[in-house]
Amino acid sequence: MRKDLSFFGSFGRRGIGYSVPLLAARLREILGLVRHYRVILIGAGRIGSALAAYPGFRARGFDIVAVYDADPARIGARVDGLVVRGIEQLEADLVAEPADIAVIGTPAEVAQAVADRLVRCNVRALLNFAPVRLSVPPRVAVTTVNMAMELEGLSYALSRRDTQAARGEGPG
Repeated sequence: MRKDLSFFGSFGRRGIGYSVPLLAARLREILGLVRHYRVILIGAGRIGSALAAYPGFRARGFDIVAVYDADPARIGARVDGLVVRGIEQLEADLVAEPADIAVIGTPAEVAQAVADRLVRCNVRALLNFAPVRLSVPPRVAVTTVNMAMELEGLSYALSRRDTQAARGEGPG
């Protein structure tokens, strides 16, 4: 751990260790968590609604400020206190109030078009829940959450444990 931390500078004192509160504060600074980020959600369906309701984001400095959808049945509804806006308002809203991060919770077939619109509006980070790989310029950070792949990874881990346990190789 010390070698990993040394990449970011000097922490703690030799023979004494680390001041945990100071170390935690410095790590939050390194990770960019000392400021608040304006986050918008595109897609007010199940995923978008669940993400909007998650209280842990605000506690970590991620303020969900707007939710958008293309479905007329969802527009005007409330999602965790926010009124769902029509996707046609996206560009005008982002000119008036820029966002740092956008979460894409749309169907796969429209995700790239949504990402393109967000890039044109200078959103610099995308969290993609659509089951598709997005193509964006290098200046835009993208993380894709593929829940099926994550479950497959867990399935592999369980299968491996079961195999090892059957052979008496490790903890069951």
